[in-house]
Amino acid sequence: MIDLSTTYMGIALKSPLVPSAAPLSKEMDTLRQMEDAGASAVVLYSLFEEQIDFEALEIDHYLEYGSESFAESLSYFPEPREFRRGPEEYLDHIRKAKEALDVPIIASLNGRSPGGWTEYSKKFEQAGADAIELNVYFLPTDPHQPPHEIDGIYGDVVADIKKEVKVPIAVKMHPYFTSIPFTARDLVDKGADGLALFNRFYQPDIDPENLEVFPNLQLSTPWDSRLATRWLAILYGRVRADLAATGGVHSGRDAVKMLMAGAAVVHMTSALLKYGVYHLKRVEEELRTWMEENEYPSVKQLVGVMSQKSSPDPAAFERANYIKVLQSFK
Repeated sequence: MIDLSTTYMGIALKSPLVPSAAPLSKEMDTLRQMEDAGASAVVLYSLFEEQIDFEALEIDHYLEYGSESFAESLSYFPEPREFRRGPEEYLDHIRKAKEALDVPIIASLNGRSPGGWTEYSKKFEQAGADAIELNVYFLPTDPHQPPHEIDGIYGDVVADIKKEVKVPIAVKMHPYFTSIPFTARDLVDKGADGLALFNRFYQPDIDPENLEVFPNLQLSTPWDSRLATRWLAILYGRVRADLAATGGVHSGRDAVKMLMAGAAVVHMTSALLKYGVYHLKRVEEELRTWMEENEYPSVKQLVGVMSQKSSPDPAAFERANYIKVLQSFK
């Protein structure tokens, strides 16, 4: 009997397969299908700080429009702070998901500034979220701002939120820190219960004929998993937090590699967008079959067996690997 159960941020899960933040989770029917297909938890689509700011500014504009000429007109409306509904739709979605599903619900907050995170996180917790995933990303464009100031913001955000909420917090890291191990340790020291490796950014493209900058969505492939695999293996056993793999998992074999590297859970989005939500069931069956054939009775015995800490060749995850690759090319 194969035991797929695992633990992520102190939450017991029936398997390591978790759909990550994506538009798929906006529909309640799709969320139910994810659960039917074997999802052990669901990360909801992200609430973006820009969306909330935009809605607030737009409402303020219409509430105050014309007030210079008709000052009494504002008396017909509630105060702007009472009328703003920024996160209300998202909070209602959390409530409905909690009522409809039996698996844990992880809310996702995607922000760009230190302020506001605590307020939104508290509301997520009050709405019933079992955990919160923070997608923190500051694009440093000021050549006069030193790196340590940018990196320090991440830890400050986690520390501020941790003071106000009791549910576990995961940080979805990006791979562009000067020192990923140092930043990972700092985030955990500040209160992060989990680290998801890695946030995948969609880079803008240029239309040279129409002189436009436009977004270009490319779904991940199994090749993309290698970056996360490497750092999962390096961080496993060196930080006091559960690790989540995200990006490039399309099959049970892909999931096995991430688990062996050190992931407690495996997040999936691109494969579900490409093959449909019920592809989750296929991945679970492939994972179970591989474990049976290779005599791993439980996921917990599989996690970390190929981490750098456990590997017979630790240098394979570092520069020596680069040298071997160059020498092996024919």
